[in-house]
Amino acid sequence: MEKLKKIALAIDTIYESMALIGLTSMILVVVLQVTTRKLFNFVFFWSEEVTLLLLVWFSVLGIAIGFREGLHLGVDSFTGFLPPKANKVLDKIIEASIFAFGVYFIVYGFDFTVMMWESTLSATKLPNGMLYLSMPITGVMICGYSALQFCGIDTKRHKGNEVEMGFEAGGEK
Repeated sequence: MEKLKKIALAIDTIYESMALIGLTSMILVVVLQVTTRKLFNFVFFWSEEVTLLLLVWFSVLGIAIGFREGLHLGVDSFTGFLPPKANKVLDKIIEASIFAFGVYFIVYGFDFTVMMWESTLSATKLPNGMLYLSMPITGVMICGYSALQFCGIDTKRHKGNEVEMGFEAGGEK
């Protein structure tokens, strides 16, 4: 079991690193694009296309990370009135729904990727399917995270980042 946990953690680390590298790369490309445009009145022909590609990738990869961290939208005002057993049942229904969403991403993301693979992006000549390839990868990760959560395993890696909103003036919250 410990070996399986290490493998899952390594895969998760690679996945999160891909999203962070995509974000950092996009920022660098945009800074380069703006700098060359303002200083030299010149823009690299590939910069806009690469920015779009990186934006799509890190945004879609971020969906699975959001599910892993439990950042998806939840309405607690209704469930607060329910007994704990009902809340546990609702939690299982939500986790199963998230798994189904992951399967949707896998199936239709794969279909889109295959369908668009023959056409190419105009500047980089990369297959257009590269835009959609992040969907089935994200779907696999969503299914993995939701299966672990369904089994009661906490998938959160970044604990203590919760932000409380309140009124600081006058000492009231």
